[in-house]
Amino acid sequence: MSDALAPSSLELWGGIECTVNRVGDRYFDQLQRGGHAGRLTDLDAIAELGIRVLRYPVLWERTAPDGVAQAQWAWPDERLGRLRVRGVEPIVGLLHHGSGPNTTSLLDPGFPEALAEYAAAVARRYPWVRRWTPVNEPLTTARFSALYACWYPHVRDERLFARAVINQCLAIGRAMRAIRRELPGAELVQTEDLGRVYGTPMLRYQVDFENERRWLTFDLLCGRVDRGHPMWDYLRYAGIGADELARIRDESCPPDLLGINHYVTSERWLDERLERYPPATHGGNGRHLYADVEAVRVLPEPTAGPGGVIGEAWERYAMPMAITEAHLGGPREQQLRWLHEVWQAALSLRARGADVRAVTVWSLLGAFDWHNLVTRDEGRYEPGAFDVRAPRPRGTALARMARDLATTGEHTHPVLETDGWWRGDGRLLHSQPSLPPSLTNRAPVRPLLIAGAGGTLGRAFARICAERQLPYRIALRHELDISDADSVARFLDSVQPWAVANASGYVRVDDAELDSAACERDNLLGPTVLADACARRGIALLTFSTDLVFDGACRSPYLESARPRPLGVYGRSKAEAERRVLERMPDALIVRTSAFFGPWDAYNFVTCALRALRDGIPVEAAEDQVVSPTYVPDLVDAVLDLLIDAERGVWHLANAGAVTWAELAREAAGRAGLDASLVIAQSDGALERMAPRPAYSVLGSERGALLPTLDDALGRYFAQYDESRIASANSHILQ
Repeated sequence: MSDALAPSSLELWGGIECTVNRVGDRYFDQLQRGGHAGRLTDLDAIAELGIRVLRYPVLWERTAPDGVAQAQWAWPDERLGRLRVRGVEPIVGLLHHGSGPNTTSLLDPGFPEALAEYAAAVARRYPWVRRWTPVNEPLTTARFSALYACWYPHVRDERLFARAVINQCLAIGRAMRAIRRELPGAELVQTEDLGRVYGTPMLRYQVDFENERRWLTFDLLCGRVDRGHPMWDYLRYAGIGADELARIRDESCPPDLLGINHYVTSERWLDERLERYPPATHGGNGRHLYADVEAVRVLPEPTAGPGGVIGEAWERYAMPMAITEAHLGGPREQQLRWLHEVWQAALSLRARGADVRAVTVWSLLGAFDWHNLVTRDEGRYEPGAFDVRAPRPRGTALARMARDLATTGEHTHPVLETDGWWRGDGRLLHSQPSLPPSLTNRAPVRPLLIAGAGGTLGRAFARICAERQLPYRIALRHELDISDADSVARFLDSVQPWAVANASGYVRVDDAELDSAACERDNLLGPTVLADACARRGIALLTFSTDLVFDGACRSPYLESARPRPLGVYGRSKAEAERRVLERMPDALIVRTSAFFGPWDAYNFVTCALRALRDGIPVEAAEDQVVSPTYVPDLVDAVLDLLIDAERGVWHLANAGAVTWAELAREAAGRAGLDASLVIAQSDGALERMAPRPAYSVLGSERGALLPTLDDALGRYFAQYDESRIASANSHILQ
C-alpha cells in the first residue's frame, strides 16, 4: 500500500443522468424528459458550482441514429463548446445504458465495429477531448437487457447475457483504438456498478459466483480472463469461444481510470426462504429458487458500503479510481447524507493510500422513472443538485453541498448530524435489529421544532419527520405560546432548533368573523413573534398561509406574485402575517396552500364526506367555488425539502388540479364505491356560511410545481386511508 494521499486533492466531479434506453421500439431519453436537451444554460449553472470535470453525453442513438454519415452535430457542438469556454473538462460518453440506433443491438456481431466507427467520428470532431467512456456499465446493461428482459432486446438467457457483455467490452476496446488513432493521448474512464452480494449458507455458491462475476467488465478489459480465471468456464459454458476469449485478452484495453458507480441498493441479499419476502423479489438459477433483495433491508449490521466496495477494487487492481456516480433518490436530507458518506469514504481510502481521484455527484439535473428501471413512463421525478420542475433549474441543498465540496472539500448542514436511513434500524424490512433503535449516531442533535403539533399539519410533520429520520421536537400549545415573546425566547434557547415549522394557527374560517382578536393573535401575532425570535438567533422559519388571501376575481391559477386581496377576517390575518414575517425576516419560508386532505386525521373535508356517505347521510358541498386540494403527505414532504434547501419567500404548494368542493366529494365517493348521488351541490350562498370565500382560489406556481397531480394524490389517499387507524396513529405521535 502506498503512502496516504492528500485529502485536499480529492476532486468533486459532476454527471448528468443521460440514459437513452430502448424498451420495445421506444427510446426513453432522460435528456429530453428532464429538459436538458433544450437548455444550454444548465452548463453555466453546473460550472458555477465549481465543478471542473463533467461526465457528458454525446450519445450514439441521439447523434447518429441514421448512421455516421448523417450525424447531427449541432447539439454536441454547442454543448461541448460551452463546456470548453467555461473551463469544464468533459468525460464524453457514447452509450449510456443504450443499445445503439435501431439498426443494431447488444447481440449484433457488428455492434463493436459500428460503435468504433461512431467513436472515431466523435474524436475527429472534438480533438481536444481527453477522457472517454465509450460504454457505461456494460455488465449492468447486459443484466437488464439479457438476463432480466427489462430493456431491448428483452431476453432472459445466460448465453445471450454473456454475448452482450463480450460485445460491449469488444466495442469499448475497438472504440478506444479508433479514438486513439485520432487522439493518441486519449484516456479510457471505464464505469461499472460493482455492487456486492450476500446470502444464506445454502446459496453460498451463487453468492460466490455473483461476487466474481461483478468484476467481469474490468477483468476483460485488463486482459485477465484466461484459462485460470474463475469466469473462464462460465463464459465457455455460455457459448463464448476460447479463441474469442484469447483475442479479447490479447487486444486488452486497460482503463486509465476505474469508474465505480455505487448505490444503496447495489449490495444484494439472496435467500431461499421465499415466504419471508414479497413475490416480486422471487427468482432462481435453475437449481434453487430464492429471493433477491437489498442487503441493507435484511442484514442487522450495516454493510461496508461504498468504502468497502471501492477498497476491494483498489486491492484487486491498484489502478487510479473515481466514484463516478454518487446519487440517491428520495428526501433531500438522505441525498445529502449519501453524498457525505461517499465523500468521507473516499477521503478515508485516500488516507490509507488508495488512489481515489474524485467523487462524482451524479444526476445533477435529477432523473425520471428509475423506480421502474425506466421501463414505463410514469413521470416520477427525483431531483438532484438542481430541481428541473421550476421555470429554470433550481439549485437544491445538494447544489450548495456540491459547491462547498468542489471548492473547499467540506460541507456542513444540520441534517448531516444524523445517519442516513441505510444506517438506521428503520431500514430493516425483512429482519430484526440487533441493536437498540436509535435515531442518530451523534449528540447533541439540533432538531426541527414543530409548533402546533396537535393539529393536522403538526401531526403530519411529526409523522413524516419520524419516517425520514429527521430529529424533531414537538411543541404543544400549553408548552409554547407563539404569541408570547418571552415564551418563544425561552423555548428556542432551551431546544436550540436549526429550524422552526409553524404548523399552528386559527383555522375556523367562519368563527373568525366573530372572533377576530383570537384569529389575529394566532395567525398574525404568533408568526410575527416567531419571525423576530428566529431572525435574532439565525434559525430558519417556515410558516403557512392560505389561498383565502385572494378574492377570486382571477380565473387562472394564482401565482406567488399575485397581489393578496382577502375577503374575510381569516384571509386578512394571513395576508398581513405574510407581510410582517417577511419584513422582519426576509429569509423566512411562507407556504400558501389550500383545502387539506389526508389519511391521518378525521376532520378534513374528504374524510368527513366519506364518513357521512358511508352512513347514508347526504353531504352538501359548494358547486361555485373552485379550489386546488392539497394532499397533506405531499405537502409536508415538499415543504421539508424546501426548508432543507434554505428556500425563502412565498411558495404555492397544492396538487395540480382544480375542482369544486362538490366535484371533489363526488370523486371521492366514486373511488370509495359509495353513492355519489348523496352529494348535494349547493351555491355558496345557500350554505349560509359566515365568512365570504373566493369563487376561484386555485394555486399555481411560478417558482416550481413540486406536487403530483390531484388524481395521483387521491389514488394514494385511498391506498393509505383507514378510518379505524386515525385516532391511534395520531395519539401515538404525541406520546
